[in-house]
Amino acid sequence: MSNPAYLIYRVRPASPQAHLFAVELSIPNPSAGSLTLTLPAWIPGSYMIRDFARHVVRLAAEDASGTLVPEKLDKQSWHLARVRGPVVVRYAVYAWELSVRAAHLDTTHGYFNGASLFLRVVGLDRVPCRVELSPPEGQEYRDWRVATSLARRGAEPFGFGGYEAEDYADLIDHPVEMGRFRIVPFEVADVPHWLVLTGRYHADESRLAADLTRVCGQHAALFGELPIDRYLFLAMVTGDGYGGLEHRYSSSLLCARDDLPERSEGPPAEGYRRFLGLCSHEYFHLWHVKRIRPHALCEADLSREVHTRTLWAFEGITSYYDDLALVRSGCIDERAYLGLLAENLSRVTRNPGRRVQSVAASSFDAWTKFYKQDENAPNAIVSYYAKGALVALALDLTIRRETQGGRSLDDLMRALWARFGRTGRGLGERDIEALAAEIAGRDLGDLFDRALDGTEDLDLAPLLADVGIALRLRPARGPKDLGGLVDAVDEGPPPPTLGIRLQPAGTDPAVLNVLTGSAAERAGIAPGDTLVAIDGLRVTRDNLAGLLGRAATAGTVTVHAFRRDELMTFAVEPQPAPADTCELRLIADAAPGVLARRAAWLGQAEVGA
Repeated sequence: MSNPAYLIYRVRPASPQAHLFAVELSIPNPSAGSLTLTLPAWIPGSYMIRDFARHVVRLAAEDASGTLVPEKLDKQSWHLARVRGPVVVRYAVYAWELSVRAAHLDTTHGYFNGASLFLRVVGLDRVPCRVELSPPEGQEYRDWRVATSLARRGAEPFGFGGYEAEDYADLIDHPVEMGRFRIVPFEVADVPHWLVLTGRYHADESRLAADLTRVCGQHAALFGELPIDRYLFLAMVTGDGYGGLEHRYSSSLLCARDDLPERSEGPPAEGYRRFLGLCSHEYFHLWHVKRIRPHALCEADLSREVHTRTLWAFEGITSYYDDLALVRSGCIDERAYLGLLAENLSRVTRNPGRRVQSVAASSFDAWTKFYKQDENAPNAIVSYYAKGALVALALDLTIRRETQGGRSLDDLMRALWARFGRTGRGLGERDIEALAAEIAGRDLGDLFDRALDGTEDLDLAPLLADVGIALRLRPARGPKDLGGLVDAVDEGPPPPTLGIRLQPAGTDPAVLNVLTGSAAERAGIAPGDTLVAIDGLRVTRDNLAGLLGRAATAGTVTVHAFRRDELMTFAVEPQPAPADTCELRLIADAAPGVLARRAAWLGQAEVGA
């Protein structure tokens, strides 16, 4: 079959009330033969099989001779036999997943990622694509606009109409938002950027523009160039949302309205730091994963899992730089940054799974373990985001130590950009390790063996001491205690604990996780049990710690709980809470050389340094 000059996709929100997008795919002038159409099973950047084709409601096709009968080949593919002349395929997609990965449509807005909406024509992956976006029918939608990083082909800025993509891979790398939204424009290195906010919120938009300019500018300074001519943040604002997905010229964000800055706000509050960190994370991906790409994911088969051990680097290093850019850009101060660092260390240290799964294995098994977590996840897995960020910290401080401050992780990132980002070469499974040794001037196999393939805790204390920061672990003082930066050590006896975590929602104290080796596990308490009483006194979410503290002086306590509809009784010996909460402290009498190393680490990146 000869390739047509282009493929045409027409998208219309056909029924916002029923959450249905109507899509029409035109394949001009294919030669006689057959066509196979397929929809991706996963979306790049989110490593789980999502089976987007399950949302295709109906599919029909016709060519010059009339109606074609599509034959379903598998869960996501259709075959059209004996095709003659131009082919038109029409189908509807149900869109009711409010996330950054799929599609969502109602009477307030429409959103989609191309992987969930655009059929791929097998064998025509390199053919240019044209996209026609239409608004819903009806006067109530006359003020809707469009926000996408797709290249415009006839459409006005933020308008419905014609767009284009280089090929299918480019087509599905530009999410689309349509509806009523506000636009916050800003520039980075003379490149236009926009933050598009959909949903109800009250925020200081001028502060958002100023802070995002600084954060994005910091990343551009690190790499020494900004390889784009436009960039778009698409943010859906909800009551309690959080999430992001990177693209080459844009990113999709889901955020809580309370995380946006108020007009009277001084230093960034916790929620606003979280939002800035999310934007920072996805923007860093503009270089690291979208252009510096793992070889395994270049030309990836979107119909099945594609495994790589390198997600620790692509997500972990990005997770390290997302908060580091906030302090380097001046959006937060040194103390706030070190508090965030301590909290991340606590999150890793308090999960027994870090002793079971290495961060490289976590990367490889992301499809079936990290993205499909169950009640045993804290005991079985480690996050390649969170521990990967600690590996990046260890690597950064190790390179600085080995080179007496002459080189750093910044230099490694610039080398990755020069050798893999600009050239388009896929990064091999061990290329980062080899390049890091080159930057450090010595073999770092011992560090990588322990950090990537081992399950022992990273020895961060001496590395942090090199920059004047003391680290210690202490017992948590409550379920929300993640440690942080302190000015003085506050010793105290460890509180008693059952070794459980409760469901985050609901009024009853239902058990979410039972940690390996805990008092609850030994007594037989299980995930899903709902606690009723301790030593005859009713348990609530608020009084659990207090009841346990008073009753634990007797040694063994009696815990009543419902398992399904059966009342269970357990004899439990509470244990002292483990030392799994990180505190960092600035060393007061640090030498001038130590303080200089800290300033170099947390200071702004120099272009081409």
